[in-house]
Amino acid sequence: MTHSQHLHGQHPHEHGETPSHGHSHSHGHSHGESQGHARSHEHSDDQGMAEMLDMDAALQAVHLAEITDWVAGLAGAPEAIVDLGSGTGTGTLALAERFEKATVFAVDNSEQMLGRLAAKAEARGLDGRVIKVHADLDVQWPEVGTADLVWAASSIHHVADPDKVFSEVLAALNPGGLFAVVEMDSFPRFLPEDIGFGEPGLEDRCHRLIDAQGWNAHPDWQGQLEAAGFEVEQRNFSYELAPEPSAMAHYAQLWLGRTRTGLEDKLSPEDLASMDALLDKENPAGLGHRTDLVLRGSRTVWAARRR
Repeated sequence: MTHSQHLHGQHPHEHGETPSHGHSHSHGHSHGESQGHARSHEHSDDQGMAEMLDMDAALQAVHLAEITDWVAGLAGAPEAIVDLGSGTGTGTLALAERFEKATVFAVDNSEQMLGRLAAKAEARGLDGRVIKVHADLDVQWPEVGTADLVWAASSIHHVADPDKVFSEVLAALNPGGLFAVVEMDSFPRFLPEDIGFGEPGLEDRCHRLIDAQGWNAHPDWQGQLEAAGFEVEQRNFSYELAPEPSAMAHYAQLWLGRTRTGLEDKLSPEDLASMDALLDKENPAGLGHRTDLVLRGSRTVWAARRR
């Protein structure tokens, strides 16, 4: 999949961009920061994003497989697949393994992410069928030839002109080809309503603030896809998972740490104190010591077919 899709100077996570990055970014750099920022910071944040994407793939594997199963059932036997915003390769590798005769073009604007993806493909013996393509969709459509399946997970809502991209995808698809657009409905949730301290509903308040900031915001793509000339089928996939506790705690630490940074000037002092307690690895009530974390969320998928 996912979750990252770096197409045009942003780092849309497999779920969309993380809260610490905000919503409006420069299109000139692969991590969504202005090019005046230090390269060392860019590299470090790229690595942090890559770690999160890899954890997405591992901890949400069952959920993501449900989505790819559904898409695979609609796609037939594609020979040429394009993954728009391949990130560290969750979607690319899943599609390459599912469709054993297909060539998969992994399109991304981050050379580091593409390098990480290429190493994974080689380790799985897929490097002969996975082709990395460094490209910026806001500049031009990548040179990938025609395709039977185009996959875009948490990426389309970041491009400057989605309607232009939809037209380009339609033109690139062979007749009867499928375009799968995947979006995270919200950032994942981990906490119970009452975490045992502070005011109940901490995560709900964080999510309301996230929504108000417009992070990960995307429309219902159905109307625009139909206007572009596609026949569209839409489906929602929800998940409620309880991965291995230490992995879950680390994943929650990454997400909630970024949330705390992004909302530092929006949360109340009491909620900031609660977040700090959760993120404190030495605190007995912190994420690493909790047994009540459950990974919850959902994605919407638009399966758009070229007539």
